[in-house]
Amino acid sequence: MIKLNDPTLMRQAALVGGQWIEADETDLAVTNPATGDVIGHVPNLGSDETRAAIAAAQTAQKSWAKRTAKDRARILCRWFDLMMEHQDDLGAILTAEQGKPLAEAKGEIAYGASFIEWFAEEARRTYGDVTPGHAPDKRIITIKQSIGVVAAITPWNFPNAMITRKAGPAFAAGCAMVLKPASQAPFSAIALAALGERAGLPAGLFSVITGSDRAIGAEMTGNPTVQKLTFTGSTEIGAMLYAQCAPTIKKLGLELGGNAPFIVFDDADLDAAVEGAAITKFRNNSQTCVCGNRIYVQAGVHDTFARKLAAKVAKHVADAASKGATVTLGGKAHALGGVKMSGLGREGSRYGLDDFMELKYPCMGGIDAPEEA
Repeated sequence: MIKLNDPTLMRQAALVGGQWIEADETDLAVTNPATGDVIGHVPNLGSDETRAAIAAAQTAQKSWAKRTAKDRARILCRWFDLMMEHQDDLGAILTAEQGKPLAEAKGEIAYGASFIEWFAEEARRTYGDVTPGHAPDKRIITIKQSIGVVAAITPWNFPNAMITRKAGPAFAAGCAMVLKPASQAPFSAIALAALGERAGLPAGLFSVITGSDRAIGAEMTGNPTVQKLTFTGSTEIGAMLYAQCAPTIKKLGLELGGNAPFIVFDDADLDAAVEGAAITKFRNNSQTCVCGNRIYVQAGVHDTFARKLAAKVAKHVADAASKGATVTLGGKAHALGGVKMSGLGREGSRYGLDDFMELKYPCMGGIDAPEEA
């Protein structure tokens, strides 16, 4: 079991319309990715529970939207305070189910809480507009109102922050939310819901549904009560959800697969570039939307940059091995490694096609470290 200052935050349950549904050992197991040990179970729910949560959200949302922005902001600020008060526990839960280092997990809690704080303050600033009309006796007035019930599907790589950045603006604007967290890391979402209750979120306003991705997602996309779907994940699943939302004309917020080149020019600070490349490539085990998936280096600094990056990565591998890690793959340059000319640039641009080279290291973690330039 995870050692927590407040063990009630590690709740093996789902929150459906204000009612907690407890799990048992026959339900979905959640494992620690570092050890493979089961850290708990969550209910295996489906379309019926999702439909009930959506109905409860519709009821709760109407009275929530009628509250003043100041009132909603007060509750969100309390939610933020509770997250920061329980930062250690929330970080421990996140590390146990997701696997990132504890310091990084606690950093994510603060980052996630910042979305709640920001949108609590922005809740009072949902101003409308008055636009000059086409005739002297006409005025065009725009007001902003909550859209209603929002469905959210979030990924496993940031199981706290990817929720709060969706829930914060939704609740600030007067919306309700039904959330489907990633099956690999649902306990962070459940802990957030528990703290939301303590902060004063009305029953039914925020539900956390665990279980079948297909059944829950189908109800979210097909239910006409849901006015908006927000999803962070792969492009393939995003396209599928897009199509499923079309018959009910839902608004969509999709954050899909990243495409992130890392580009180094001749005039770059190479030490800073190497540090940046290592961070963007290895942060969260390369599981972020903005991790560099290829590196382009201008020819004039290519060799120096390659030596420095190889040395940086080799030191990382050596440090891990010195602390007990076993190198199971790599350890030397791959036969297919080396330099490949890249077609970066376009006609009329400042740099031509031959100005850049692409680093191609299939097993970068195992490159023998040359002497650092």
